[in-house]
Amino acid sequence: MPAYRYQVRSSSGQTVVGVLAAETAAAAANTLRSQGNHVLALTPVQTNFSSGQLFQRLKELNAGKPTLKHVLDFTTQLAVMVRAGIGIRSALEGIAEQTDHYRFKQIILGLKNDVESGKQFSEALSRHPKLFNPLYVNMVRASEMSGSFGKMLDRIAAYTSQQIETKKMVIGAMIYPGVIATMAIGVTIFLLTFVLPKFASVFEGKEDVLPWATTFLMALSAWMVVNWPILLGALAVGGVGLFVFSKTDFGAYWIDVAKLKVPIFRRMFRSLYISRSLQTMGELINAGVPMLDTLAITGDISGNRIYKRMWRSVYTSVKQGKKIATTMMQDRLLPHAVIQMIGAGEESGKLGEVLDEVAGYYAKQLRDAIKAVTGMIEPLMIIIMGSIVGFIAMAIILPIFKMSQIVR
Repeated sequence: MPAYRYQVRSSSGQTVVGVLAAETAAAAANTLRSQGNHVLALTPVQTNFSSGQLFQRLKELNAGKPTLKHVLDFTTQLAVMVRAGIGIRSALEGIAEQTDHYRFKQIILGLKNDVESGKQFSEALSRHPKLFNPLYVNMVRASEMSGSFGKMLDRIAAYTSQQIETKKMVIGAMIYPGVIATMAIGVTIFLLTFVLPKFASVFEGKEDVLPWATTFLMALSAWMVVNWPILLGALAVGGVGLFVFSKTDFGAYWIDVAKLKVPIFRRMFRSLYISRSLQTMGELINAGVPMLDTLAITGDISGNRIYKRMWRSVYTSVKQGKKIATTMMQDRLLPHAVIQMIGAGEESGKLGEVLDEVAGYYAKQLRDAIKAVTGMIEPLMIIIMGSIVGFIAMAIILPIFKMSQIVR
């Protein structure tokens, strides 16, 4: 029989922890309540370690982490079941049975156990912040109070789907230049380490007639052939150092600054952060989440520390009784026209509708910016790659022509 570790508050007010054997979590919770206890927590306990459990553990490790796509599928299925009149516990159990991803299945079963133990669904979701962000949790909490759970799940699913599509577009735009740059570096290294050394014997003793470009490339080629372990180690150390630097607060801050200043990419990233921030804010306002909570969540989900700092400033000002638009005027992160529309939405009491429209406009701007970035990068990278390869080729061919004329 399964065992469950419980934490309860007894009738005398004391907190008691223990282990109870029961067929299901619901049965364990009922037993504890019948004893006059208030259930605080109830989690399953592994009583032994068998070969079957080892297999399940290996299966869990191989499954990888749940992704935003799993959250979208879960939200969509739950919305359909709730609208069909199925209870939340039965819906969670049914979704868990249909889920192939082992780790996500365990999370769903954990949500079901939390609900059975008396927790609100939003409270159960908040225990998994890496999967269910504050926007998700607060929108569910608002729907629990308003009684519009099914409709709210549909809104969350639509929001999540759009965020996934946006992420795919941005990543796709960033992958292309990375692939072209890698190819350019690879071709350059191949020419310097495998092609140029074969001409060393041809040019030996004729250094006086060689152009400076050929002399420079031959010296660089000879150094790379001899010291390639040092070069490889330096590249590895530089890559690891850059990764570690990007994980620090200082490094992440300057990377976020660079995203807003690099000429080709700044329009794309600016549109991304504005669209994401305004859509998040609009969804939360329309869901009935309090304004201060909305501003705090919007800053956390914006995706850029510069924009996060702006939303924190807005949060502080609104807390002091000021208008949202008044504080935004002090920053240049949002266009003046957008701030004016936000101010108009505040005055008319239709801020949520205004934010939805502006977010939709910037979502289109983002798609256009991604197309523009892709269109600009393709010829630019071809020109750069062609220039590098052409420079190396000319450095090899010109001295051969020059020596052939001397021989004649």
